[in-house]
Amino acid sequence: MYLRHLQVTDFRSWELVDLPLEPGPTVLVGPNGRGKTNLLEAIGYVATLGSHRVATDAPLIRHGCARALVRVAVINEDRELTVELEITPGKANRARVNRGAVGKPRDVLGILRTVLFSPEDLALVRGDPGERRRFLDELLVLRAPRYAGVRADYDRVLKQRNALLKTAGKRKGTREDPYALSTLEVWDNHLATTGAQLLAARLDLVADLAPHASAAYAGVAPDSRPTEIRYRSSLGEALPADYGVPGGARADIGELTEVLLRALADSRQAELERGVSLVGPHRDELDLVLGEAPAKGYASHGESWSFALALRLGSYELLRGEAGEPVLLLDDVFAELDRRRRARLAEVAAGAEQVLVTAAVDEDVPAELAGTRFAVAEGEVKRV
Repeated sequence: MYLRHLQVTDFRSWELVDLPLEPGPTVLVGPNGRGKTNLLEAIGYVATLGSHRVATDAPLIRHGCARALVRVAVINEDRELTVELEITPGKANRARVNRGAVGKPRDVLGILRTVLFSPEDLALVRGDPGERRRFLDELLVLRAPRYAGVRADYDRVLKQRNALLKTAGKRKGTREDPYALSTLEVWDNHLATTGAQLLAARLDLVADLAPHASAAYAGVAPDSRPTEIRYRSSLGEALPADYGVPGGARADIGELTEVLLRALADSRQAELERGVSLVGPHRDELDLVLGEAPAKGYASHGESWSFALALRLGSYELLRGEAGEPVLLLDDVFAELDRRRRARLAEVAAGAEQVLVTAAVDEDVPAELAGTRFAVAEGEVKRV
């Protein structure tokens, strides 16, 4: 898989960029603040319908403009598809494939797959659990786009259930209110059904990703302690012990639905008192273990960078082994890495079908990635 063409209009700092692309390495070089990252962000947005830098779409629109457009031409197994996204804050975004409208923007997911490594990835190790849940869910959607709908359904059910808990918990005598209890039971079933689908997919993903991530870490930091990733569920010991581990059983959705229902029933009084759902995938964590200790709080700066890089390289190896190579995006990361980590990343990137790299100066880019060069200056991108 590779990108043949990228065009952005009124996206971030760019009024218009029309960029032809080729397989192999492409390097965007220019001083910081000139918009290099914005171009990789646009590509990543097509792949995930989200930004790696901001949580909402509004900052993606060039100041003073009503909307932004991103168009890409993707070649996959000799077939070309053109994807266009129209991003309009406060309104539903629109998507087209080969100039034909699609039902929902998420219908374009899976056409382009990317793995992006950026300075923001340090939050995967040092940030809060939400960063790691987001990492898992985005990788899950890249692996199987239908989970975008599962995530959306779960978020909708969770929001509705929390609203009911908050309202019911304030009522006097809620525990004896048959209507409140029956309504809550309906939402329990919805949450357990959608939650089990999301949980099962995450558990299987972690089981499959773990060997790749551990191998990648050993490659970039061979003298460091061994690493491990583990899925920690809010279900605690009720979760079957052989789920989510390499070589273990594949997660059974029916079994997980029943386990979730029991956990929701057991936590009902506490949830009514606090007005929030205390059980489910939204409360789960991806534990990153370095030696015998959690990486967060114990890993050095270099070890944290290595772990973040290992998660991305592991993701890349997992995806390329299942449905062809994703496009690799490396956003200004070589300047942050020491010689050994830089060499390992360059080795992987040099073998990719397509890799796009941003750098402030040419010297930051390893010789292995000498390929097509573009200079990024004030308002323009020129091939050099």
